[in-house]
Amino acid sequence: MKTKGDDFLKRLLSTFKVEAAEHVKALSSGLIDLERVPAEQRAPIIEAVFREVHSLKGAARAVGHAEIEGICQSMEGVFSSLKRQEVMLSPGMLDVLHSARRCLEGLLSLVEAELPTAEKSAVAVSIRQLEDLLGEQQRVDKQREPSQSSVLGSPPPAEAPLQGEALSAQETPASSGATVRIGVSKLNSILHQAEGMLSAKLAVGQRTADMENLGSTISSWRPGWRRIHSDLKALQRSLEKTTGPNGLQEHKVQLARVFEFLEWNHAFIRSLENEVTTVARLAMHDRESIGAMVDNLLDDAKKALMLPFSSLLEILPEFVRDLSRDQGKDAKLELRGTEIEVDRRVLEEMKDPLIHLVRNCIDHGIEKSKEREKKKKPTSGTIMIAVSQKDSDKVEIAIADDGCGIQAPKVRSAAIKLGVISPDQSRALSEQDVLQLIFHSGVSTSPLITEVSGRGLGLAIVAEKVERLGGTLTFETLTGVGTTFRIVLPLTLAAFRGLLVRSSDQLFVLPTLNVDRTLIVRRDEITSVENMQAIQLGGTIIPLVRLDEVLQLTGRDRNLELAEHVPVVVLLSAEKRVAFLVDEVLHEQEVLMKSLGPQLSRVRNIASSTVLGNGKVVPVLNVHDLMKSATGIAKAGITPEVVPAKRGEEKQKSILVVEDSITARTLLKNILESGGYDVATAVDGLDAFTQLRTGEFDVVVSDVDMPRMNGFDLTAKIRGDKKLSAIPVVLVTALETREDRERGIDVGADAYIVKSSFDQSNLLEVVRRLA
Repeated sequence: MKTKGDDFLKRLLSTFKVEAAEHVKALSSGLIDLERVPAEQRAPIIEAVFREVHSLKGAARAVGHAEIEGICQSMEGVFSSLKRQEVMLSPGMLDVLHSARRCLEGLLSLVEAELPTAEKSAVAVSIRQLEDLLGEQQRVDKQREPSQSSVLGSPPPAEAPLQGEALSAQETPASSGATVRIGVSKLNSILHQAEGMLSAKLAVGQRTADMENLGSTISSWRPGWRRIHSDLKALQRSLEKTTGPNGLQEHKVQLARVFEFLEWNHAFIRSLENEVTTVARLAMHDRESIGAMVDNLLDDAKKALMLPFSSLLEILPEFVRDLSRDQGKDAKLELRGTEIEVDRRVLEEMKDPLIHLVRNCIDHGIEKSKEREKKKKPTSGTIMIAVSQKDSDKVEIAIADDGCGIQAPKVRSAAIKLGVISPDQSRALSEQDVLQLIFHSGVSTSPLITEVSGRGLGLAIVAEKVERLGGTLTFETLTGVGTTFRIVLPLTLAAFRGLLVRSSDQLFVLPTLNVDRTLIVRRDEITSVENMQAIQLGGTIIPLVRLDEVLQLTGRDRNLELAEHVPVVVLLSAEKRVAFLVDEVLHEQEVLMKSLGPQLSRVRNIASSTVLGNGKVVPVLNVHDLMKSATGIAKAGITPEVVPAKRGEEKQKSILVVEDSITARTLLKNILESGGYDVATAVDGLDAFTQLRTGEFDVVVSDVDMPRMNGFDLTAKIRGDKKLSAIPVVLVTALETREDRERGIDVGADAYIVKSSFDQSNLLEVVRRLA
């Protein structure tokens, strides 16, 4: 019997074939290029091909294809040696590599079938030839080397639909149910054209409304005619009976012509009214017909580029397993609602934010097993990602963990330390206001900065991505119980529902996704709270601001200021609500977003623009910006652009570099000096501690494995000295095990940078944050 697992494996293998074919194609092109270019130009090509082989190896391992993985492992060894210039590229080596590539192509054609004996023999021959290229010693080294593949380094094939240039799309011929591969760029073009038809749909709707208005205008003539028609008839009969001089007879003739024209005019207007009514009715029929066709075309085009969330989330179980083990924790991932489909572009944009949130769940939320046991929790932590549909055009992603929760005191301390807020400002904030600071770039509660976390950028990136997609991000946390982040996103991009409003004689569109409600407020219902206008809504005080003031517009409607009742739109973002007073709330309609162009890619308070049915270009407002512009954090608890705490005059920071290797010491010194720092050096921990006792330094950057006094002992001595204890310490080391990182935390290090993943920009960023 066919099972759900069989269907999943079939989809996985199908996706793997798409991804693997792209890797093999790139490998083939790279090998040909290596034959064509001079030796001095081969390095970047070797690097590129090495990455293709490495990625293919990881994908093959994910689907359990040992033969492909084995060939890739051997090819990886060859290219690794080429990178290190341990071997020279020769025609014979290229022949072997091409043979291996052909073997890979043959294996891909049989990926879903049992491998014949001949193919297994070919695999063995290819691996042996590749190993012989490197010699006996390198073969031994390769066998000793553990697998280095990781989730982030070698994405499983489930990611292929998000990154590849092609996608399987249904075109079902009459003769069979086969599928064809269509370039995503072509599907995108079809979708964009279908979305462009929305403009035509809106234009037809506007023309229909114009016809209806014209019909109403003509119809307004009828009551006036009825009022005078009987009088005209009576006057006409009276004149016909009148006899008198020739002058009066002449007036009778003239009046008769007037009466005749009025009768003709009446008949003409009635005929025109009937024609307009008929045309309006036909226009309405056309609007409904065209609207239905555009909607169906757009829906079908969107479906061609919609993928289930499983295509994104299937990469996460392995990621959770590897990262939790690296952290010395036990965590499992549960997924729900992964069958819900969403625009591929939404999935692409949400990949990094979801990885950030899951990483935070493990790094900051889930406790270690012994700690969980003390709290009478299950020793294994749980991370839940639940996808659910909200309304017809929105989807919610809930990412929850049963960890320790977000602790406001730690967030407050981190924000003060970073200079986001001053101690005086922090005392005026509620706990909820403090927790909102987790979205501020640089704020992190991690005790140690590593390549995984601690830089405080993850949640800022998540908030920015969600905002850019026109979504909302909220969270709930309870100390000792856990944290849940909720992301609400549109199912598709570009087209959405928007509310059209008028303020200071200008039209604007507000995304319906962010509109909590619209209402009419009496003047006497507007109160003043902490020098700000506010209204009461459901027992909650909501700040009230004028939209034209936030947008700094002129030409205010003076009649509105005298009106007893005023229209208000309540906007929602990150669980915060602000009421905006507008001149008029018009109606809700479909909106097709138009880019403002690269020159206006980030205009404050403006997200994009749209074109109404009458051809008028109208700005689409950025709700996230509006909320920040409307009020500050001390007034209404809205996440603002917080003014950094005042600092003294900046002076050149002094760094002490501690490293026993002269080469590494010189490298670190040059990197830091290029960043504008004054750098001194020490040859080991004892030398460094002596200099620290006699000099003044803002940060210590130290190796760990050194003679006389290592970096751990140096850090411990610094933390134990009253005069030196506040100096930040950055450990830069080759020791990358979890135990080493934990020891770094225990002795009081502020950052832990592993040399294998060293990047000078990361070092400068860490030092800048700590100095």
